[in-house]
This record gives sequence, structure tokens and C-alpha cells, in this order.
Amino acid sequence: MSETYVLDSFAVLALLSREPGGEEVSGLLRQAQMGKVDLLMTWVNLGEVAYIVERRWGQGRVYQVLANLEATQVEVVSVGRELALTAAHIKAEHSLSYADAVAAALAVNSHATLVTGDPEFKALEDILSIHWLPQRA
Repeated sequence: MSETYVLDSFAVLALLSREPGGEEVSGLLRQAQMGKVDLLMTWVNLGEVAYIVERRWGQGRVYQVLANLEATQVEVVSVGRELALTAAHIKAEHSLSYADAVAAALAVNSHATLVTGDPEFKALEDILSIHWLPQRA
């Protein structure tokens, strides 16, 4: 059984922006292509990536990003009842955005390691495993 990782928007944006940590995310994508790890992401977090990409680089780039992600082994997970309620519980207990709570909920429910550099997740180190990427300068 391979190790499972959840990508939050910080991780994908680090890759797209060639920021610190982007190479680590690229490495995880390569490992997923080889079947060595499983990568998950929610549609909520992918939507977060889409609006940031559109603001930075325009709507055309959003479609390129989506096509590139679809060509990888990242499984994009819909947010159903169980995931939404787990995220709500995390959000009620911790100070972070709901989108971040959704990524954390997927990691918790999937017994996966969250890949991020977002300092909002520091408060969750006691409830989930986190692979820390370097923070943006």
C-alpha cells in the first residue's frame, strides 16, 4: 500500500509559481506517476487554485492548469456530506479558512499527509500529519 498525500492550494501554487517547495511537489507528482504514492486534492482547493491563477495570469491559464492536473495522477475528490462535516468540525475548533479546513478534513479522513507551507495549518499538527514546504518569502 502506497503512502497518501493531500495537496492544498499552497502546494499547487508553489509548483505553478516556481516558488520554494515547487520541486518537492513536482517530485510527488513524479512518484504518483510511478505508482509509488497516491495524491489527493479536493475540488474546493482546486477552485481556490483556479481563482488565484486567473487573477495572476488570466482565465486562459486556468484551463492549462486544469488540463495539466488532469494529466497527472492527482485524484480530485468531491466534497460530500462526511468531508463537509469533518471540515466544519475542524473550522469550529481552529482558526483557518474553510478551504484549508476542507483540505485538512480530506487528510484526516484519508489517513494521509497534508502537503503545505501555509502557516495556518500549524494549529493542526496535533490532529494530522503535515509535510511542510518552505514558506514564501
